[in-house]
Amino acid sequence: MRIAQVSPLYESVPPKSYGGTERIVSYITEELVARGHDVTLFASGDSETQARLIPACSTSVRLSNTHDKFCPHILLLEHVWRRAKQFDVIHYHIDYLHFVTSRRMGVPHVTTLHGRLDLPELGPVYDEFDDAPVVSISDAQRQPLPQARWVKTVYHGLPRSLLQFSPGPGEYLAFLGRISREKRLDRAIEIARALDLPLKVAAKIDNADREYFESEIKHLMNDPHVEFVGEIGDAEKQEFLGRAKALLFPIDWPEPFGLVMIEAMACGTPVIAFANGSVPEVIDDGVTGFVVNDIEGAIRATAKVDSLDRRRIRATFEQRFSVEKMVDGYLAVYKALLGPSMPVDKRPSMQLVPLSAE
Repeated sequence: MRIAQVSPLYESVPPKSYGGTERIVSYITEELVARGHDVTLFASGDSETQARLIPACSTSVRLSNTHDKFCPHILLLEHVWRRAKQFDVIHYHIDYLHFVTSRRMGVPHVTTLHGRLDLPELGPVYDEFDDAPVVSISDAQRQPLPQARWVKTVYHGLPRSLLQFSPGPGEYLAFLGRISREKRLDRAIEIARALDLPLKVAAKIDNADREYFESEIKHLMNDPHVEFVGEIGDAEKQEFLGRAKALLFPIDWPEPFGLVMIEAMACGTPVIAFANGSVPEVIDDGVTGFVVNDIEGAIRATAKVDSLDRRRIRATFEQRFSVEKMVDGYLAVYKALLGPSMPVDKRPSMQLVPLSAE
């Protein structure tokens, strides 16, 4: 099959450090190549791939001096338009940016939506482009846009060899991701302090979150329980997550998926996560971690993580969240696109029921 993967340009594929969407694009692309498909990757020029690379800019937007982040993406759309007829299917990862052009190409296409969808401006876009087939990365992600043409939910997956099982029991609590209001590092610090456990924080601070960090988080980092590691990449995640007693994921927003949760699971490390967005779909409560509703529940759950079987956590990761399972899901979508008609997934969005940590 001749397949195009169209990546955002904010990070390289794969990212040099932090970057969820571009990392998933890389895993999909390389697995498709390994299976013998003819794959073209539209991405930044500093990307690394076994596929054919068509660069829309020389360097990823975050690492360049680009003032207007949309200019490179306009060029990206033109590159795809010019070559569209060369592909059996085009798989976009750039939200709705291509909807105007892809509607008129006459080439089968699908879009994985990687971000939050509860923004009011999105409704009219999906009212108009209700013919654009889209894939969700969790059932919960669909809730704000029932009018979209949902065709499948495909959970993210990781290469089985990316992170290795660590038997534990772990030495500290871990926080991995961005320091932003919705990620709630303050909650993680409160949990660690209540249990008198060390907390290691491996996180990036985007410019958009700098004021929040300075005003609300920076003073909390002086707590003796907290060690700030800084931003880390894949090479450092094995030790960081593998040696952790548990990963704290105390989010306060409708998380579409939460890649860090399955990264921890790949190491056999339990996850303590607040019941928002995709969390109840990703975490098997009482098996791969605990799904909680508040700080008190998180404290109680974290105190008993040593009772969980870390080998079972790793086994669950392999069964549910491998790159092979993810790509199987996308190949099913591609084949449906090339069939006589594209099916529409009529499953209702998951109604989330709060789960207890007990």
